[in-house]
Amino acid sequence: MFLSVFDMFKVGIGPSSSHTMGPMVAASRFLDLMRASPFEFHGLRASLHGSLAFTGIGHATDRATILGLAGFVPDTYDAEKAETVLEAIKAEGRILVPDLGTLRFDPGKDMIFDYDKPLAGHANGMILMATDAQGDVILRETYYSIGGGFVMTEAELAAGKDTDEGPPVPYPFKSAAQMLEMSTASGKNIAEMKRANEHSRGGVDNLKSGTRRLWQVMNDCIDRGLSTDGILPGGLKVKRRAKAIHEALLAERGMNLTAPHTINDWMSVYAMAVNEENAAGGQVVTAPTNGAAGVLPATLRYYLDHVPGASVSHVEDFLLTAAAIGGLVKYNASISGAEAGCQAEVGSAAAMAAAGLCAVMGGTPAQVENAAEIALEHHLGMTCDPVKGLVQVPCIERNGLGAIKAVSAASLALRGDGTHLVPLDACIETMRQTGLDMSEKYKETSLGGLAVNIPNC
Repeated sequence: MFLSVFDMFKVGIGPSSSHTMGPMVAASRFLDLMRASPFEFHGLRASLHGSLAFTGIGHATDRATILGLAGFVPDTYDAEKAETVLEAIKAEGRILVPDLGTLRFDPGKDMIFDYDKPLAGHANGMILMATDAQGDVILRETYYSIGGGFVMTEAELAAGKDTDEGPPVPYPFKSAAQMLEMSTASGKNIAEMKRANEHSRGGVDNLKSGTRRLWQVMNDCIDRGLSTDGILPGGLKVKRRAKAIHEALLAERGMNLTAPHTINDWMSVYAMAVNEENAAGGQVVTAPTNGAAGVLPATLRYYLDHVPGASVSHVEDFLLTAAAIGGLVKYNASISGAEAGCQAEVGSAAAMAAAGLCAVMGGTPAQVENAAEIALEHHLGMTCDPVKGLVQVPCIERNGLGAIKAVSAASLALRGDGTHLVPLDACIETMRQTGLDMSEKYKETSLGGLAVNIPNC
């Protein structure tokens, strides 16, 4: 199964890849289905189920679905235009759909939060419907937002994981063990094998320009977060902290008063900057999800700004290595908080970041695999219990700690020779099993944990 670096890293909008980006993508796909249909449509309807219903308002799922039905897509999202369109839809009860005309849609009636009927395929389920002049449903499709902005129809999900229909790639590894075997046999490191796979599908120029853009968007997101203060939307009145912390860190430079562990604050502030931007609905890159979008950029920024000998020429290797690890986690377990808790989001992000950092610091493939395993292992069992359904508490700080764990994991792996007791494959399988055993209260439903123990929320 081939998962491109551009599958794992997608440019999109906050606050959630599964609850915001995914539903917008699903709505866009439904419009294509409608355009290919012979029917004449007069209205639209949407039903959210499972985690999409429980935390949909806090994650802006309803908003994203409506905008998706109006023709918006995450990659080219225009926030100012979206506000204007959304207000018009609320006022008029109609959506102007590209190539389909004006269709009835009353957000108060046609956007349904079904808390009682979870869909069988995945915790993040939604049904999109198109109606005739009498209001009867004449076209419908069920979609599942499976994490990281990935969307599958009910039929696609039922077909199974191995549905890649592209030409064969040179190094089709589906496990970490296969990855290391292919590396030894070929003499190539993980980034080189992943690069060969990408070239076989998308070409040399596409990879080079695409990865350059990914890092540009990530880095710009950090910079915006470091220069913006205020209160985050959603009602919790969470104050942005990255700007003030960054200014304090800059002021302390050269004063010889800071403790060595202050480097942890640099890692944290980079990650917090990204996730504050995400919480505000800004442009981010899934890495592998929006809720965990700060870990990998923070680790890469730490490498470039704080590690002697670091070079921007290594960014592509970092991203390719990280994508290879993320692909293994997604294929063999999950990157969805609604399916397996935050171990699947921040845990996966930390494993990806640790692998990327270890690789660009000269680690062998065995050391890279070890780094990923260390980072993931020490997130096992982590729940997803966002307060008020917002991607703010504990999510923003959690990304900072995830970056610190990623750097520590890479450093520990580089101190060894790559041999270790727990294989990455075993750790990924443990995460999958833990997710299956985890109570639904702790899987992005806001029905347990911090979400119910914070007063006045």
